[in-house]
Amino acid sequence: MNTLKAEKRSMDVKAKKLRREGYVTGNLFGKEIDGSIPVKMDRLEVDRILKTDHKGSQIMLDVEGTVYNALIKEIDYNSMARRVDEIDFQALVSDEKVHSTAAVVIVNHDKVREGALQEMLNEIAYTALPAALVDQVTVDVEGLTVGDTIRVKDLDIAKNPEISLTTDPEAIVLTVDAIRNSLPDTEETEEGAAE
Repeated sequence: MNTLKAEKRSMDVKAKKLRREGYVTGNLFGKEIDGSIPVKMDRLEVDRILKTDHKGSQIMLDVEGTVYNALIKEIDYNSMARRVDEIDFQALVSDEKVHSTAAVVIVNHDKVREGALQEMLNEIAYTALPAALVDQVTVDVEGLTVGDTIRVKDLDIAKNPEISLTTDPEAIVLTVDAIRNSLPDTEETEEGAAE
């Protein structure tokens, strides 16, 4: 598990100023924390962590020597400046269920036998104890053909007894549609003429 170093942040200094100085601001909250702890982290360290971890990932957050087992709850990305401005963390308690999300990762795109892959969901929401947290769900689409559909209930995360889904198990994760040619076939032409 990755460790991210953070410092307690004085609320006297504006977040904008800290961002100009190369920091990412954030908050750490949790059941055993009174209110929340405002923090600041070095931008380069945050970028390094986010190469492998993302929203829903579990990391160790070292706040001036006190290490918290934390969940990345929210990442505020500034698309204009192309940088992360803020990250919120939830300190985990081993016997407390937490709400989290798992990213849907699709593998073997190029091995779909026929048709076009339509991705409907990019994350799945659930609750679980910290020991059961997952940050991604891999979906292998090798061999799928037109008409095939994968729902949340078909994934490993739905079969894990330690995880309670909050995303509808019937929700469609992906489906394979027929590829439409640019030249209309006779059926479509007749429908167009009938209208």
